[in-house]
Amino acid sequence: MIHKTSIIDKNAKIHNNVKIGSYSVIGPNVEIGENVEIHSHVNISGNTKIGPKTKIYPFASIGTDPQDLKFKGEKSNLIIGQNNTIREYVTINPGTEGGRSLTSIGDNCLFMISSHVAHDCIVGSNVVIANNVPLGGHAIIEDGVIIGGNSAVQQFTRIGRLAMIGGMTGVLKDVIPFGLSYGNRNYLKGLNLIGLRRNKYENKKIIELSKAYKKIFSSASIFENVSKLADEFKENSLVKELTGFILKDKKRPICSPLIKE
Repeated sequence: MIHKTSIIDKNAKIHNNVKIGSYSVIGPNVEIGENVEIHSHVNISGNTKIGPKTKIYPFASIGTDPQDLKFKGEKSNLIIGQNNTIREYVTINPGTEGGRSLTSIGDNCLFMISSHVAHDCIVGSNVVIANNVPLGGHAIIEDGVIIGGNSAVQQFTRIGRLAMIGGMTGVLKDVIPFGLSYGNRNYLKGLNLIGLRRNKYENKKIIELSKAYKKIFSSASIFENVSKLADEFKENSLVKELTGFILKDKKRPICSPLIKE
């Protein structure tokens, strides 16, 4: 059902069983997948593709120009996967030439009220972004991440898989996979053990990951500590993912536990 007051460009691609509410505006280069539900007063523009079964609530603005002074109107894209929930006043911008010219979002994500995804971000699947959380440009949010309300993620920051960010946290440093991080300026509090168990990882793997975590962050020499692990946990995929994240090229330092006085 498409409401008669909605404005849909004739070149937009609208697939089967799409619902579009009153006074919503859909631009010419937009593609809407099957069974998408768009509520009233939603604006979708730019080169934007939205996957099936996604729900978009009133006053969301999707695909408008990036908030980047270097953006000069070059062609850029926004791809949103399937079964996402985008709540009221959410804003999501496409990429820029200075990045990948693409902002991408996976599947089964929840973007709560007034959250923002900036240009060139990569957001994985099963991610929860709570109320009033902005993601700065070029941020990478891996699968299963939860970011608490009123937090803010600085541009170029990475948050690893299944990490959890506490509410009202300023995320200025990369957060390791499976990490718990919070604070006015984020620090590492430990591992997201509950999240690991909910994802049905066996206890042996989790215990080994905990041991590796303690060794890696036993001193400020994180990279040296990683190298010392050698082959001790070579069969543990969680440890391999953690160390790979730390050693990967990056723009931001790695978030670490607070130094004990």
